[in-house]
Amino acid sequence: MPIKPKQLQSGDTIGIVTLGSPINATTINEGIATLENMGFSVVIGDQVYNSNGFLAGTPQERASDLMAMFENKEVNCILPTRGGTGVAGILPFLNFSVITQNPKIISGYSDITVLLNSLYEYSDLITFQSLLLLDFNNRTPAYNFNQFFAATSAIAAPWEITNPPGMPFVNKVSGDVTGPIVGGNLTSFVGTLGTSFEINTEGKILFLEETHEPINTVYRYLSHLKLAGKFDDCIGILMGECTSCEPAYGVTYNALIDEFLVPLGKPLMSNISSAHGLFKAAIPIGASVKMNTADLTLTVMESVVTP
Repeated sequence: MPIKPKQLQSGDTIGIVTLGSPINATTINEGIATLENMGFSVVIGDQVYNSNGFLAGTPQERASDLMAMFENKEVNCILPTRGGTGVAGILPFLNFSVITQNPKIISGYSDITVLLNSLYEYSDLITFQSLLLLDFNNRTPAYNFNQFFAATSAIAAPWEITNPPGMPFVNKVSGDVTGPIVGGNLTSFVGTLGTSFEINTEGKILFLEETHEPINTVYRYLSHLKLAGKFDDCIGILMGECTSCEPAYGVTYNALIDEFLVPLGKPLMSNISSAHGLFKAAIPIGASVKMNTADLTLTVMESVVTP
C-alpha cells in the first residue's frame, strides 16, 4: 500500500523550494503572499531565490533544500516554485528512506513530475500533479484551486477527477481498467529513460501531457516511450493537453493520438485538463484510479491523504 501524507489544513506550514530552473523574485513573493493570505505559514528554502544560469543552484544544493523540508517537522506540504529543467539531477542526492519516514504532500507539474514519480517508486509516497507556487495568484482559475485543495485536504473516497464544464473527456479506445496512476510531462520522462529513475509503467495507468513542442517532436518522444516498452507494460493511457504544440506537416496533436496511440489497443481517454493548460486537474500519482472510457469517468478509488 502506498504511503498517504497528512491532509492539508488551514494554518499548516508550506515549505517552498526551487528544484529546477530559477524564477523571478516577484513571482515567488506573489505566491508566498497569496499563501499567507489563505492562512498558511511559509518556510523558504535556501535556494529558492538562487539563479545559476538555467538552474537554481547545484543538484546537491537543490536536493539538500528538498530533504530539509521533508525533515522539518513543522512543514506539512512542499510546494516547488516551478519546474523548468534539471529536476532529474537532484534524484541521486535524495535519501528516499528518510522521505518514507517523513511523508508530506508535495505538488507540482512539468519537470517536477520526474520527482513525483520517483518519490512514489522509491519512497512509496502518493504525490500530486497539481499546482506550483507560481500558480498561487489572483489570475488562477478557481477550478485549479478547488482541484488542489480537494485532493490534498479531503479524506473521503471514492472521488472523481473531472474537467471544468464544457471540456469533456474523449473516449479514444473503450475500456474499463483500475490501477495506480503514474505520469506527467512527456519530455521529462523521455530524459530519464535508461536510468534508474525511468518511469515504471508496469500495471499502471499512464498519464502524459506536453507543452511547446511541435507535433513531430511529440511523435519522436512517444515513439521513444514505445520502443522502451512503456506502452506494453501499462494497462491504460490518459492523454492530457499539448499546450501550444504547433501542428507539423499538417498533423495535429489529436491526429497523432489517433494515428499512433489508438492502434496500440489500450483503453485510452484524452482531453484531460492538466499541468501546462489553463485548467489543471489534480492527479494523485500512485493512487488507485478507475478509468472507464465509455462512461468518460476517472475515479480515485482510495483516500490519498490521512487525517
